[in-house]
Amino acid sequence: MTFNSADPAFETHLRAILPAASFGVDPEPFLTEPRGRWQGQGVVVSPATVDEVSALMSACHSARVPVVPYSGGTGLVGGQIAQDGAVPVVLSLAKMSAVRAIYADENVIEVDGGAILADVQTAAAREGRLFPLSLASEGSARIGGLLATNAGGLNVIRYGNARAQCLGVEVVLADGTVWNGMSRLRKDNTGYDLRDLMIGSEGTLGVITGASLRMMPRPAEEATALFVVPDPKAAVSLLALAGDQLGEVISGFELMHRQGFDFLDEAGINYHRPFVNTPEWSVLMKVGMAAGQNPQDALAMLFEVAGDLVSDGVIAQSLQQANDLWAIRELIPEGNRRIGSVSSHDISVPISSVPDFIKMGPEAIAKVGEFRINCFGHLGDGNLHYNVFPVKGGSRHDHDSQRDAIKAAIHDLAHSFGGSVSAEHGIGRLKVGDLETYGDPAKLAMMRAIKDALDPRGILNPGAVLRVR
Repeated sequence: MTFNSADPAFETHLRAILPAASFGVDPEPFLTEPRGRWQGQGVVVSPATVDEVSALMSACHSARVPVVPYSGGTGLVGGQIAQDGAVPVVLSLAKMSAVRAIYADENVIEVDGGAILADVQTAAAREGRLFPLSLASEGSARIGGLLATNAGGLNVIRYGNARAQCLGVEVVLADGTVWNGMSRLRKDNTGYDLRDLMIGSEGTLGVITGASLRMMPRPAEEATALFVVPDPKAAVSLLALAGDQLGEVISGFELMHRQGFDFLDEAGINYHRPFVNTPEWSVLMKVGMAAGQNPQDALAMLFEVAGDLVSDGVIAQSLQQANDLWAIRELIPEGNRRIGSVSSHDISVPISSVPDFIKMGPEAIAKVGEFRINCFGHLGDGNLHYNVFPVKGGSRHDHDSQRDAIKAAIHDLAHSFGGSVSAEHGIGRLKVGDLETYGDPAKLAMMRAIKDALDPRGILNPGAVLRVR
């Protein structure tokens, strides 16, 4: 039998074991998600220490009360929202936001699970270091959630996903047990890699309350360029050429279609126009180099040797110009939001398959109806945000009945290329059915066995990643 957090006796028990400051949080911000498509339920509890999280989890485990870990709330697949079932405890990490320690000589920073990404970046910068995880929501996204979803972002091509930037984690398990895995070691082959098990588990195996993170040397010199390419195939060839010519200095390689620019105009969003005529396809590229090297010259050299792969380009001559170019990429999701997508997709395919996927995508969508497509994303790691919109003047709500057919068309296509239907956003609750449809049966069986072993009462984020049985 599963109780719920709204039970008066259970609430009385929680108030007896946790400080009064853990309660009284306005629940409304915790019960919706950024796209407004999910409305949740729950009683918000905000512990301030790992011991308080442990006490909370132990109580919920004993009473079989479900727990939804809540980090920054920026996820787009409903992993932080429980719409049905027993009323859960929404466990907010907002009060656990400290930088615990910095070991500059080791390039390690230790933080609470509720530390905001931008604050971690700033703390690293004060030490002359770089914490390279970067994404649009970095002003509100928190480390625990970023690790729990193995977040990606703009710098994956050079630095990897969140997983690659983490050395160790502190985790509170379903029964309240605290695992102190806050290692600063680069090498440790003592048994199963439980850190990587927790990273990407989306709060279904444990609550990440702390993390040891890798810092990197800050590039002494950086430069940004926007290159016009004839098509995605040329963009892929340019990526390979850039790697050959420049080596491991590329930290961003973003593909953009003119539809993204058009949406900015349609939504009335101001930006600095890099070209008089908006190109059909362009690549936004960033490189970072050591002292004494000139990244602007390197990008100019790349432009010269690229030949027909690049027809025009802008190389930023100042930090402001670079920021203006990157602002375009960062504003595209806001333009999308204002237009209102019918169906949004976070997919990945092998990099060499990207051009064929983009070519076949409109054909698959046309079988469902007439729509506009904004395809953009992290070409350097094969991750595309492939979003489908109504024709100009239409509303996404006019096509609610077609959303599932659109999603199936795009996900089927990505799967046919050996791709993933969730490149960086996770499964959450939105894609549980997709995981069952496209996931390998052996993998799903192993995941279920791990879930049952670590959370036998099924209280941790029930309904996320794996369907409740």
